[in-house]
Amino acid sequence: MALLRTLALASFLLALPLQAQANKLLMPGDVIKGHAKEEEACEKCHKKFDKAAQSGLCADCHKEVGKDIADKKGFHGRAEPGKECKECHPDHKGRDAKVAEFDHDKFDHAKTDYPLKGGHLNEKVKCKDCHKPEKKFREAPSYCNECHKKDDKHKGGLGTDCAKCHVEKDWKTTEFNHDKTKFKLTGKHNDVKCAKCHIDNKFKDTPLDCKSCHKKDDDKAHKGKLGPKCESCHTAKDWKEVLFDHDKKTKYPLLGKHKEVKCDKCHIDKKYKDTPKACSSCHKKDDEKAHKNKFGSKCETCHTEKDWKESIFNHDKTKFKLLGKHQKAKCVTCHKGDLYKDKIKDMTCLACHEKDDKHKGQEGKKCETCHNEELWTKTTFNHNKMSTYPLLGRHALVACKKCHAAPTFKDAKSDCWSCHEKDDVHKRKLGTECQTCHNARDWKAWDFDHNKTGFRLDGAHKKGANNCYACHKRPMDKKVLVINTCGGCHDRDDVHNGSFGDRCERCHIGNDWKQIKIGVTTSSRKK
Repeated sequence: MALLRTLALASFLLALPLQAQANKLLMPGDVIKGHAKEEEACEKCHKKFDKAAQSGLCADCHKEVGKDIADKKGFHGRAEPGKECKECHPDHKGRDAKVAEFDHDKFDHAKTDYPLKGGHLNEKVKCKDCHKPEKKFREAPSYCNECHKKDDKHKGGLGTDCAKCHVEKDWKTTEFNHDKTKFKLTGKHNDVKCAKCHIDNKFKDTPLDCKSCHKKDDDKAHKGKLGPKCESCHTAKDWKEVLFDHDKKTKYPLLGKHKEVKCDKCHIDKKYKDTPKACSSCHKKDDEKAHKNKFGSKCETCHTEKDWKESIFNHDKTKFKLLGKHQKAKCVTCHKGDLYKDKIKDMTCLACHEKDDKHKGQEGKKCETCHNEELWTKTTFNHNKMSTYPLLGRHALVACKKCHAAPTFKDAKSDCWSCHEKDDVHKRKLGTECQTCHNARDWKAWDFDHNKTGFRLDGAHKKGANNCYACHKRPMDKKVLVINTCGGCHDRDDVHNGSFGDRCERCHIGNDWKQIKIGVTTSSRKK
């Protein structure tokens, strides 16, 4: 049997040309059925000594694919650059080999000219719904109408380009740009369903005037008396909202809160002619309540349209200019009752602020000397210029009530001892005139110079300078008593029992009490 096959092959090879015999022997296997007729012409798919040329030769035969690659369109045109055909379509695998098969479920449709979006991604949509078995994948329909002709409720009346209005998300969802038509959708028209204006899906010759849709609204409001041009006053934003230009088309421009007032507040029973313009026509009740009709009908003299309760009366042109918090005070706070024309005779601060006067009238009526309109509790009193006691050092930081315990500021003490008695660590042994040694900069800092007094410290006295109490032993009421004689402190040390007087310095020196000055004679001692 094997011999018969060998003889048959030999007979077949002998019948072929020599080149074809060589090609047949060198082939790694039979080519696929589609390439069978080219099996003997290897040069159509292969180029000697140039493997890279093979994909180009494929494109020469498969012209549609080659054009896609050149134009970078379709699945093959979007493939990875440089990828060879044989990587996906290997040949020489036998006549029945399937070299163009792929996993439909894993195929990425985004790599084609028709990426799947919206409803097309739904699991219910199958490949076979668009790709018919007898046609190539590239021949699948790409226009909506080719698949959705049966869904076209317009029956072809709006053409076949369904994508102008519909989207892949949902066939019922539309994105038609109505603004490109003669009737741009604005305001609430954007919320209206198409069927409201387009009856029975008829889109051509749809009436564009307001009355065609809003006749019932017009009959109810105006009874057809104002004509068909509703857009003269109304807007698409809201049928009840009007854009009638009251400022330009009437002699009564709407200002302030008048813009917010509904028309029928002034135009009773839809009557627009001969509407009264005087404030009192509408605000008579407000005038009776506030002024009892005592100031006439020209309410605009003081009031504005911004707010009926707001007044434009310029108080600064009176004798009492409003400053600071007076600007925020209500009129009735100072003007008791409704008669503003009655002059206020007493315009002093105390007339209104008597209950706020903590001084109980002891500082007079000119509160403005210390206080201002910005804040009653804030004072502008300048202690350095307006008193005999300028505030220096730490005194400038001390709260007023620390020194002025009572509202009677004039009774405040000005001597140190009155406030700092508890701080006197000397217990009055150095007197009560603290400023002799201390200053307002710092209570603990002192700059007393004993040498500038009538008793200069030298010798042993200098060594005991830190022990002031050695000489100053008794409490004093005012200044420290200065003792200029030695006997004042050293009478107990006088071994002479006063026979030489109290001027010990004639013989003794300050360095050592026991040391006697050289050259002192008996006669000099007696002196």
